[in-house]
Amino acid sequence: MFVDVGSARLFFDVVGESLNATTPDMVERPTLILLHGGPGYDHSTLRPYFDRYSDTHQLIYLDHRGCGRSTGEQETWYLDQWADDLAVFCSTLGIDSPVVFGQSFGGMVAMHYAARHPAGVSKLILSSTAAQFRLDENMKMMRKLGGEHAAEVARQFFSNPSQTAYDAYAKVCLPLYSNPSAPAASTFRDRAIQRPEVALHFFSDEMARMDMRAEIAAITCPTLVIGGTIDPVTPPVCSQAIAGAIGGNARLEMFEGCGHGPHRDDPEGAEKVMRSFLATP
Repeated sequence: MFVDVGSARLFFDVVGESLNATTPDMVERPTLILLHGGPGYDHSTLRPYFDRYSDTHQLIYLDHRGCGRSTGEQETWYLDQWADDLAVFCSTLGIDSPVVFGQSFGGMVAMHYAARHPAGVSKLILSSTAAQFRLDENMKMMRKLGGEHAAEVARQFFSNPSQTAYDAYAKVCLPLYSNPSAPAASTFRDRAIQRPEVALHFFSDEMARMDMRAEIAAITCPTLVIGGTIDPVTPPVCSQAIAGAIGGNARLEMFEGCGHGPHRDDPEGAEKVMRSFLATP
């Protein structure tokens, strides 16, 4: 399905009902919007894992502008626009204060949205993401997991993004994103639609200078920050910085031995933490 947000058409898919047909008065169920990582990938990277939450929430998977099946020109590939797209999306469909989950790049959009549109979110879940990209910590973890070559490939990619560097990073560094003890965790990219040009644009421009620590201090909704202790691209310091900036409204959960996306490396542990947070009034 598509929604026109002005300068782009956003693809979305829905799992679960908005009204609980098992209740006498058709009680409205909360909406959980799931924002995928990348940028340049699509929502399939989150499925089918998060479908399990359709027993309590209506789930909406959204392809960001320029990503997956969504449209949008390069001059609009910026966090302000991605966040505003979500606001227009919710307004158009009549979605009132959803729970918003963001993985990696999706988390950057989610926290910018929550700061820019504070009335537009009831709860926030930020998974394996960063308010400020830390190349120094990225290289340190890449070196720990993959040696000096992996650290150098990461440095070249994030310092001077290009298609050649993108391809090298995919070959050398992406396999380090998941714990090798959870081999199925790395298959999430296999069927994804890839738009490398979106990633190269974002990494070479906005992400390189991004620092949202001051703005997210204004986030007042309950926020769950999830990170992995061996995440090579958004290392633990990134999750800790987000929780520290948001302050008392944030709950930080670090998953031992997990990489970029604890829901992939420790599905049961991540589900337990998320369900507890979602069930809290």
